[in-house]
Amino acid sequence: MPSLYIVATPIGNLEDISQRALRVLREVDLIAAEDTRVTRKLLARYDIKTRLTSYRESNRESKLPELLDALEQGDVALVSDAGMPGINDPGSELVRAAAENGIPVVPVPGPSAVTTAIAVSGLPVGEFVYLGFLPRKKGERRRLLDALAGDPRTLVALETPHRLRGALTDLLDALGDRRIAVCRELTKLHEEVFRGVISEALDRFPEPRGEFTLVIEGAVSDEGGRREKEKAALDALEKLRADGFTDRDAVAAAAIFTGLPKSAVYRLLLDSRKASGGGEAGPAP
Repeated sequence: MPSLYIVATPIGNLEDISQRALRVLREVDLIAAEDTRVTRKLLARYDIKTRLTSYRESNRESKLPELLDALEQGDVALVSDAGMPGINDPGSELVRAAAENGIPVVPVPGPSAVTTAIAVSGLPVGEFVYLGFLPRKKGERRRLLDALAGDPRTLVALETPHRLRGALTDLLDALGDRRIAVCRELTKLHEEVFRGVISEALDRFPEPRGEFTLVIEGAVSDEGGRREKEKAALDALEKLRADGFTDRDAVAAAAIFTGLPKSAVYRLLLDSRKASGGGEAGPAP
């Protein structure tokens, strides 16, 4: 019976493809590719002549019946532009439809930006949360990061160059100045792995270029240390406001000084005002 092969392709360096993947791509009757121009470069490198068809986000509904028909006649391989198909790429619908029709689905594993970034991050990763691409809109991104602020698991996210600085700024505000590995252009000519804290990453990438994978330290359980930071933040808030700083600027400065998220420092300001019977604080930073 014909099978659907889910074939991982290189995330950058074309030498990273497996011998098994090359054999499968040669032997199947059809390759369904996210972008046929990208896949043609890979096939040309290894002199593979298999017929190609496109299967991308914009045509996946119309192409699904055609691919299922092709699977009645012979084997089909599904590939994305890079890495494993179906992860932040089209593919899950085809896999589900093939399985529902009794067609064997065979994985051919290989390169992954997620596991590659984790491996070189230098951060402890017993458990991690994969976030995919962070939300485009700032409000949605902040709500997601605020919800994850107390999660002890390492966070892994993908980001585009034009959104990287906004994402790093929101990470700093929501999570504090945590350790981070910013992995750029993994396995490509200009590969770079920056390891430091989020504020340093903002300084390191003033004009980001390339594709990014972020590995962010999870929340550290240290109640004693957190209490010390909160006391330091309150002391800093008191001094800064006495020096004429606005609530917004005082909170921002105290967050940088202590490494606490801005949202946590702002809550400290509100709580201290309530405890002392003072008025409302200014708008949240």
